[in-house]
Amino acid sequence: MTTADPEYCLKRLDAATADLEPPFAVIDLAAFRSNAAGMTRRAAGKPIRLASKSVRCRALIEQALALGGFRGILAFTLPEALWLAECQASDDIVVAYPTADTKALARLAGSQTASIAITLMVDSTDHLDLIARAAATVADRQQVKVAIDIDASYQAFFGRFRAGAMRSPVRTPAQACALAKAIEARPGLRLAGLMAYEAQIAGVGDQPPGRPFYGRAVRLMQRLSARELADRRAAIVAAVEKIAPLRFVNGGGTGSIATTAAEAAVTEIGAGSGLYQPGLFDAYRALSGQPAALFALPVVRRPGPGAVTVLGGGYLASGQAAASRLPVPFLPAGLRFDKDEGAGEVQTPLLGPAADGLRIGDRVWFRHAKAGELCERFNELHLIDDTGLGDDVPGDTVLTGTVPTYRGEGKAFL
Repeated sequence: MTTADPEYCLKRLDAATADLEPPFAVIDLAAFRSNAAGMTRRAAGKPIRLASKSVRCRALIEQALALGGFRGILAFTLPEALWLAECQASDDIVVAYPTADTKALARLAGSQTASIAITLMVDSTDHLDLIARAAATVADRQQVKVAIDIDASYQAFFGRFRAGAMRSPVRTPAQACALAKAIEARPGLRLAGLMAYEAQIAGVGDQPPGRPFYGRAVRLMQRLSARELADRRAAIVAAVEKIAPLRFVNGGGTGSIATTAAEAAVTEIGAGSGLYQPGLFDAYRALSGQPAALFALPVVRRPGPGAVTVLGGGYLASGQAAASRLPVPFLPAGLRFDKDEGAGEVQTPLLGPAADGLRIGDRVWFRHAKAGELCERFNELHLIDDTGLGDDVPGDTVLTGTVPTYRGEGKAFL
């Protein structure tokens, strides 16, 4: 869905969902497919491991994996990975974050199917000990596959400056090799891969609105970080492969697909948010995706001129508390939050000239700041798609189905 003509976009969305009562959420499948194609182009032939936290809908995960260029799932919890394996969503699932769930670890160690499909993430011998203790409670233990998480943050000035997520303590080839040797020394474990997520590149927009000087500083940091990480990641991979063969080396995110894919040491990219193209991605120069995940709220009040109030709306994204974590009023164009109320728990005032054209019962369309977190607010996603008739009229987009989110399937993993 192009946003070049907001009035057309609004008519298109309203026409396709005319029989639905808001609040509801939709996925524009035409935009979803277009975004997927853009991601695979940037990956330049390297497979994309789909980050499930950015989708949180099993039907859409399976649709994405059916598209060319996507292979395997990057899950966010072990219980989620076990569920996806049981549902046969994929037979290649990497849990992106370490787990301390001993019951789930015992289930993994006791299941041949799950242990073949799932790889755990570790960054210390404490994780190895935890896995071993959980596996010891199972009679017929299976070998558990693990991957080492590498710190991909950028550090300068002797560690006084740091950019990136605080994740793994494993940063150097020597540290990675020490952990790899510890893994290989345990008969119940097998080293399968490495992961390094460069959050300061993939997860930080390089063109923040209204902050040109900060944007230049971000771009400089990202160039320096990409150069340093490419050298360090290659050295770590070369050192670890002398200890054990690696099935995969995962890196990147939607915001750094092309940069990470250019590294010879990286075999696959972890990404998913680009499928939905959430609001935060408007701050990336290299991304030109189309908004695919939207939610509609009904107008329930008209407090005065230039103002309306919609039902609900306080769907804030995780991360540092900031205005950038608020949902984005999308259509009709020209609406903004009240600075004193923001996005509310049960109601949200919206201001701007466009408010005067809205009546009680009309819809206002929003984009979430992030991707998959939207699905924690709705039990289902309504799918809309273009008919392909080429009429270039709003009626050319129709409602094609409804699918449950994780929440709609009774799953709340985080």
